[in-house]
Amino acid sequence: MHSIGVIHGRFQVLHNDHLRYLLAGKARCDHLVVGITNPDPILSREDQADPIRSTLFANPLTYFERYTMVKAALIEERVVGHAFSVVPFPINLPELYRYYVPMEAVFFITICDEWGDRKYELLTGQGLDVEVMWRRTPDTKGLTGSEIRHRMVRGEPWENLMPPSTVRLLAKWKIIDRLRELNRGP
Repeated sequence: MHSIGVIHGRFQVLHNDHLRYLLAGKARCDHLVVGITNPDPILSREDQADPIRSTLFANPLTYFERYTMVKAALIEERVVGHAFSVVPFPINLPELYRYYVPMEAVFFITICDEWGDRKYELLTGQGLDVEVMWRRTPDTKGLTGSEIRHRMVRGEPWENLMPPSTVRLLAKWKIIDRLRELNRGP
């Protein structure tokens, strides 16, 4: 058991596989720091390993909305508030990591594709202690935010793929309307 762990993701939108990932990280440490990547346009960069991840449609929620979703889902799972923190984490800007997360922590990641390999490179390139929780192939990755966002736009079922707190928040924020607007483009 580690004292402090860091886990990260865009969480655009938070789904059940994200929640499993967060809980697996929390099970490995006393205090989990959840880094939200692409926190804002200034701290986001396109990366050839996954160029779609920086588009507007792939990032419909604000940092604060994602902070709220992550916090609500963890509390709903009975993770006590003092056992985790949620912070911005500019994954594409390794020179800034030290301003957002404790560098002495263990960084938990999963690798399912080229982007996972790239994140491993970025983290280990900073000399960080990285623990790969699991490695999967792209076809066995499971749920993706992209697929869920597209289901929402198409009017297909999606609620069963998310924690109940996330479903409530997305309804409150009218995320389907926002996604449809972003999907139309400029």
